[in-house]
Order: sequence, then C-alpha cells, then structure tokens
Amino acid sequence: MTTYRRVSPVAFTGKPAETEMRDGWEVVLQYRDEGPGPHLIDLSHRTKWDIQDRQLSRLTPLGTAIPDTPGRCAVEGRALVSRMNRTQASVWHLWKDAPSLPETPSFTDITDGVALLALAGRNVFSILEKTTELDLAAPGGKAPFLVQGPLLHVPCQIVVLSRQPDEQLVLIGFSRGYGQSMAEALMEAGSPWGLQPAGEKAFMAFAIVEAAG
Repeated sequence: MTTYRRVSPVAFTGKPAETEMRDGWEVVLQYRDEGPGPHLIDLSHRTKWDIQDRQLSRLTPLGTAIPDTPGRCAVEGRALVSRMNRTQASVWHLWKDAPSLPETPSFTDITDGVALLALAGRNVFSILEKTTELDLAAPGGKAPFLVQGPLLHVPCQIVVLSRQPDEQLVLIGFSRGYGQSMAEALMEAGSPWGLQPAGEKAFMAFAIVEAAG
C-alpha cells in the first residue's frame, strides 16, 4: 500500500515540540515556547468540503441545516457550516476527523487546494485591521459569521468564531498558493502584539465555541 505525503502550504520558523502523522500530513500539535499569544495556527490539514447545489436547503451535511442567509454559519456536529451565496456553502471539519465524503456531486473535497489559518487570542481584530478594509469587529455582528473579501489583496473566506476580548478567534481560508506569503505577512502585521506561531493544540483549546458575538 502506497502512502502519500501531503504537505501544508505554510511553514513556520518555530521548532515543533510535538508532531503527529495524520492522513499523510505531518501535523504540528505544539511548538516550543508558544507563549501567551496571540497565536497564528495552521489548520490547512483539516478536511474542507465545498457544496454547490441549486437547492441547498435540501442538503443537511452531517445532519446540520445549511443557514438560509449568506454570511451565516452553524457550528454543529463538531464542524463549521457556512452559507456563501444562493447556491454554495462550505464545511470545515475543525474539531475531529471528517467522515467519508457524501456520494453526491454536490460535495467536493477541497482540502489540499485551500490553506486555512486561525488567529486566536487577544488583539486579533487589531491585527486584522492592518491587513484588510473589511470591518470584522463591527457592532452587531453575532458570531459565528462569514465575511468574503480580500485580506492582503487575496480573496478569502473569513469566519469570526469568537469575539470575546480574551478569546478572539478568526479563521481565514484561501487558495493554497498564497499560504506562505499570507502567513509571513500576518506574522509581520501581528508583531507589535507579540503574535507567535502555535500548533493545533492551541486551537483545540477553543473546541467548545460559545457563539456569543
């Protein structure tokens, strides 16, 4: 049986303290000296599905109803379901391994083509203000919600999972070809706040997300 190695589009300069091989990916669980944060976390290895259908309401991925309104998200079944537009939605399997891809042409596994980064901790929105004109911290936005637009001039799906002052959590998905450049630019933008790379365990600390807005 041939084992294929899958490589993340993002490589941090920090030295890993703990790693794990998972489905062909070498996943960094923790870096040395991660510090108190804020943290930039590579989640590109997490399974991501794209859903396209003229009747999205008839589909219930993982038993979860796709939100009716574009920009709204649902966190159920340990996965994130986001409504993108009238005919398209996405599913990011963030907190556990994904089940098999549903056997319908509406679903496409896009894991290897999409980089996924998480910004977690304090001052996340201050960092993002330096990288995009999108107002991700606008009053009234109830998390979780999706914003589609440019960050560092790269088209992105940006999901705000938590706006708690000490536990801000934002996910950024985009074409993998921009992965390393995006990571380096975010690290530079976050340097005044002490942004540091962190492993998957730092993200798992947010596994129970209270969408309190």
